[in-house]
Amino acid sequence: MRKQLPLLIAMACIPLVSACEKPGAWGDVNALIIGSQPEVWAALEESVESALEPRVYTVRDEKTFRVTHVDPASGDWGNLSRFVQVVVIGSQDETFIQEALERRRGEEPLSPPQILQVHDVWARGQQVTVLLVEPGEWNQALELLDPLQSILDEQYRQWARNRMFLSGADTALQRGLMAEAGFSLLLPDVYQWEARDSVYRFRNDNPDPSELIREVVVTWRSPIPEIPGREFFLEWRADLVAEAYNFPQVVPVEGILASPGTVGDREAYQVQGIWENPPGEFPAAGPFILRAVECPSQDRLYLLDAWLYAPGKDKYEYMLQLETILNSFKCAD
Repeated sequence: MRKQLPLLIAMACIPLVSACEKPGAWGDVNALIIGSQPEVWAALEESVESALEPRVYTVRDEKTFRVTHVDPASGDWGNLSRFVQVVVIGSQDETFIQEALERRRGEEPLSPPQILQVHDVWARGQQVTVLLVEPGEWNQALELLDPLQSILDEQYRQWARNRMFLSGADTALQRGLMAEAGFSLLLPDVYQWEARDSVYRFRNDNPDPSELIREVVVTWRSPIPEIPGREFFLEWRADLVAEAYNFPQVVPVEGILASPGTVGDREAYQVQGIWENPPGEFPAAGPFILRAVECPSQDRLYLLDAWLYAPGKDKYEYMLQLETILNSFKCAD
């Protein structure tokens, strides 16, 4: 029987373009390879880039996705078609579209224009999104761009959340906080924490604090003050930084965004901006998200401050992770 095992394995890999023969996908999850004929790209390039490369402001304008176009008939297609994220635009009579659609065995009939997603087309661990249009009707792709952006952004957000919890979720800490402090957060196991009086700090310096710091701080005031504007919360944050943070931070008034928001199912007030080290200190900066939440049953106004230090790195993924932690906040009813 042991002599037959290699044969059985080999037979399992016989089907055309089998998963056994495909290389693993490569590239970043937010790097999109767009495959289409050159004349199609010439007509759609500006609209595609506008839809799929929206900017978010961290310490600078940052693209949520990075778009690269490749002609499927070119020599570059062989390598770039193996990216983790590939988007192809075309009709059923084109070879590269047919190759993608072969992964749709036994599914509903095609009805262009439509968006389809298939996996492991040219590489293992790959997602290919097909913008299927009728032959010669390339402009049909324009009506698919907004829903495409929504689909890809939500999938990226879910990927960022899942990646954050690869180490596991610290549910024991979540329960312990509620029992002892009257509030809870769901954090990854890798976060360290400390408490002093009514200030709770949760921090992840992995892999090294000179490369990446993610911190969430929770505190409160009681009785609940009359809800003021952003200046009150920025002053509260400044007091918190002076009292509890490892190094000083100042917040330039330029670029601050303040608005109503939510934390879980509770109304909140949100302030977003950039923190910086004071003049004369080591030059460092990063984004922060501050949220204030009332818990009337406790007569507390909570302040939640999440801040990031990630020099030289894209920050959107980490800010999504910090938002996820903030959204897990609950206070005792």
